[in-house]
Amino acid sequence: MPQSLFLITLVVDDYDRAKAFYCDCLGFDCLQDEIQPEGKRWVVIKPKGGEGAALLLAQATDDKQRAAIGNQTGGRVGFFLKTDDFVRDHAAMTAKGVRFLEPPRHEVYGTVAVFSDPYGNTWDLIQHSS
Repeated sequence: MPQSLFLITLVVDDYDRAKAFYCDCLGFDCLQDEIQPEGKRWVVIKPKGGEGAALLLAQATDDKQRAAIGNQTGGRVGFFLKTDDFVRDHAAMTAKGVRFLEPPRHEVYGTVAVFSDPYGNTWDLIQHSS
């Protein structure tokens, strides 16, 4: 039976703020934004033209969820954004105010730099070696 991971929840403080960062600054597509009961929304975003899982933006509703915002992976890099053109995407993201925590570096597996989303979650922007 084939299986695949298609959706990952990302806890955020505000649907619109998160959607603006991921779609406007990172260039993600918004696949769904639908009102749900009790004031919730079903907001699904995904890297433009990319394969793999999408993100479900989930607005925190209590103190336990709010405490997880920005720390869903215990301080480790938790998300990996693959690109086919590191230089292009790094420049575009930097121009839109994305905060990189280090300069790009070349590793045996490719070119990579860690950036932070507005919540403190850390991401790798990575272009694998050919």
